[in-house]
Amino acid sequence: MIEFFNIVREIIIPIFIIIAIGYTLQKKFRMNVPTLAKINMFFLVPAFIFVKLYSTQLSFQLMGFVLLFFIIIIVLLYVISTIAAKLLGLENGEKMTFSNSAIFFNSGNYGIPVNDLVFKGDPFAMSIQVIVLTLQNILTFSYGVFSLQSIKIGKVKAMQGYFKMPVLYAMLAGILLNYLNIPIPSSVWVPANYIADAMVGIALFTLGAQVAEINFKAGLSKVYWSLFFRLLVGPAIALVLIFLFGIEGIFAQALFIASSMPTSVNSAIIAEEYNNYPGFAAQIVLFSTIFSAITVSIMIYLSGILF
Repeated sequence: MIEFFNIVREIIIPIFIIIAIGYTLQKKFRMNVPTLAKINMFFLVPAFIFVKLYSTQLSFQLMGFVLLFFIIIIVLLYVISTIAAKLLGLENGEKMTFSNSAIFFNSGNYGIPVNDLVFKGDPFAMSIQVIVLTLQNILTFSYGVFSLQSIKIGKVKAMQGYFKMPVLYAMLAGILLNYLNIPIPSSVWVPANYIADAMVGIALFTLGAQVAEINFKAGLSKVYWSLFFRLLVGPAIALVLIFLFGIEGIFAQALFIASSMPTSVNSAIIAEEYNNYPGFAAQIVLFSTIFSAITVSIMIYLSGILF
């Protein structure tokens, strides 16, 4: 019970304070939400990814194992959620937003603080979370963007559009410079960190602004199904894989907890950027974050018992 209240106090309340500020200011000033999404995608997120990839000591063997683990989870979630979307009668674009909400989870501004709180800053546990964050960012800003664009403009043009995005080159530069151990001059590193530090706050602020624009009376049953897949089915698949692979200790706990995070804020941001049911995406992110206050706390408790 103490752990539950710690999560709420240290993680949930700070997140919702920023969302509430975005919501309030959007109601008062009627800001341009698509512009906020562009600021995130083309300015803040690339810097955040670059700084994280460059500054984190990554084991490529560990990264390979975690990659395999989460590819299995993501593929299974994609298949199950896609079938569910068809059964729910969702349209193509809405179906894509629905499945994205299951496979894209908040490994950064939610997952990293949770990891730090649970494992008391343990470097091994944090390295696992950073790898998950890296993989999620790569997936979100490659497949996520491509899938939404391909619905509207076709696969070829969508691929061309993706190669114009700075996120791709930020990821490649961060990995390459880290691997080659190339020093970055302070004139570049200092502003990159300033920009990266702003990402979490502005992303949550943007979510709050998106929430202010949506109607919560429509389509909530679809939102609840999305929450079921992201918050319950995802960790259940991870639990089965952990036992199948014989993973134990902190490694098992970190993977299990990482799989239980709510839907990524970035999924709502790219839905807003490409105008693909942004209200639906924002509802999913908001409600998954709310309900995760309970589910993530339960998963943390279970990880301590099971592993």
